[in-house]
Amino acid sequence: MKTTLQVKILPTQKQAETLLATMRQFNTACDYISEIAFREKCFSKFALHKIVYYDVKERFSLSAQIVIRAIAKTIDAYKLNKKSQRTFQKYGAIVYDQRIYSLKANNRVSLWTLNGREIMPIVFGNYQKKKWHQRKGQAQLVYKDSNFYLLISVETEEMPPVDTSGYLGVDLGIEKIAACSNGMEFSGKVIDACREKYQKTRAALQTKSTKAAKRKLRKIRNKESNFRKHINHVISKRIVESATRSCSAIVLEDLKGIRKQMKARKQQRSRMHGWSFFQLRQFITYKAILAGIPVEIINPAYTSQRCSSCGHTSKKNRKSQAEFVCMSCGCSDNADHNASKNIAVLGHVNRPPLNSRSRDNKDQILGNCVIA
Repeated sequence: MKTTLQVKILPTQKQAETLLATMRQFNTACDYISEIAFREKCFSKFALHKIVYYDVKERFSLSAQIVIRAIAKTIDAYKLNKKSQRTFQKYGAIVYDQRIYSLKANNRVSLWTLNGREIMPIVFGNYQKKKWHQRKGQAQLVYKDSNFYLLISVETEEMPPVDTSGYLGVDLGIEKIAACSNGMEFSGKVIDACREKYQKTRAALQTKSTKAAKRKLRKIRNKESNFRKHINHVISKRIVESATRSCSAIVLEDLKGIRKQMKARKQQRSRMHGWSFFQLRQFITYKAILAGIPVEIINPAYTSQRCSSCGHTSKKNRKSQAEFVCMSCGCSDNADHNASKNIAVLGHVNRPPLNSRSRDNKDQILGNCVIA
C-alpha cells in the first residue's frame, strides 16, 4: 500500500525565499495552463502538452520537467470537475519526481528551484526513520504555517489477511468518540474541552481585531484540528490492536450524509460539525489493512433502536443519549455499547469476504492518508 511520510525542511532565509518564489511561479503557470485547457476544452495530459509546453516553459522560465508536473497538476484538478475553470492557491503544493528532487545521506534533500538546485537539511522522527528505506516515487513540497514540508510516498508492506473468527463492532459518536462491542470505549470529553477552549480563544481574538490578535489567530488556526487528528490516530491504533488480538474483523458504520439528517440547536452546531468521524474511519481502515484485518462497512439504520439481546426495535427503547432499556425483554445497557453489538451482528449477517479485500473499495476509503 502507498502511504505518505511527512518530513520537515529547514531552509535558510534565502532558500525559503527561493522556495516561495518557485511555488508562486509554478502555481501561476498552473493558472495559465488551466485557462487554456478550459478555453480549449482540452483535458488530456498529452494533448494539452502539445498546446502549452513550449509557451509555458519560455513564459515562466521553468525547466522541462517542472512544466510537465504543472500540466499534470492542472489535469488532475479537472478530473473532479470540468464545468468550471480551476484555479490554484498562490503557495499550492509542487509535485516533484525523481528527475527534479533527490534525497542525500538521509538528512538532506536537493530540490529544483528557479535559482537551480538547492540542497537543504530535513528532520524527521523515529517513525519516519523506520519507513525511510521504503520511500518510492514522487514527493510533494507543501508550505504550511510558515514551514516547508516534504510529503514522500512510501510503499508500506501489508500483512497477509488474518483468518478471523469474530466481528468487532464500532459505534462512532460525539459523547463517545468510539464504543466497541467488546466493551472498549473512548470518551469525547477531551475533544469537547479542546473545542471549547479554542472557540473561546478565537471569539476573544476576533473581538479585539488587532494585528497582534490576527497573528495569534493564524498561529492557533490548526491546533484544534491537529489535536483531533492525534486523538483519532490513538483511538484507531487501539481499536486495530484489539481486533488483531481477538482475530476479529472490524465493522464500521457508513455515516455518509449524517450531518444533513442531524437536527441540532445553534449552540450545538459547532460540536456537530467538528465531529471528525470520517477521518477516524480512514485511520482505522488503513491501519487495519496494514495489520491484515478485514474492515466491513454497514448501513447503521436502527442500530441505536434495536435491542442486541432480543432484536426488538423501537424508538422507545432509547431512553436517553446514554440509556437503553428494551421495551420487550427489559434488557438494560449503555446505548452506545448496545449499538456497537448490533453493528457487530450486522457484520456477521452480511458475511463479508474476510480473507479478501476489494482494491477499489480500499482506494476509495483511504484517499491520500498522511500517516506521520
